[in-house]
Amino acid sequence: MQLVVRDNLPFITITIAHKGKVAEIPDVLVDTGSASTVVSADILSTIEITPALDDVLHTIQGVGGSEVVFTRKVDTLKVGEYCIDAFSVEIGKMDYGFRINGILGMDYLIDAGATINLKSMEIDFSN
Repeated sequence: MQLVVRDNLPFITITIAHKGKVAEIPDVLVDTGSASTVVSADILSTIEITPALDDVLHTIQGVGGSEVVFTRKVDTLKVGEYCIDAFSVEIGKMDYGFRINGILGMDYLIDAGATINLKSMEIDFSN
């Protein structure tokens, strides 16, 4: 799958399915420096993923600062044709001062066996 480079950063589109609803999410940063995958609360609210009364909120830290998130196990998270079922994502505001709807972190990249080729700007997944 081709990576789109914007501001010298690699972006892709992911698809999340949850309880029969599907969201295609563009502008997701592929980030080997992020331990976890984080997705925009605004976008996931369109498929009715919102905080529940029993959700535990926690703070994540990164180069862009800190953010309060909650975690949800989605039915599937798909990148291109590669799909992981029952995958946990962190959900937050994603207000980092530039256009970004999510971060595809090392949790997904390792589970998927991703290979990132920076010369051809492609990401591939093991079988």
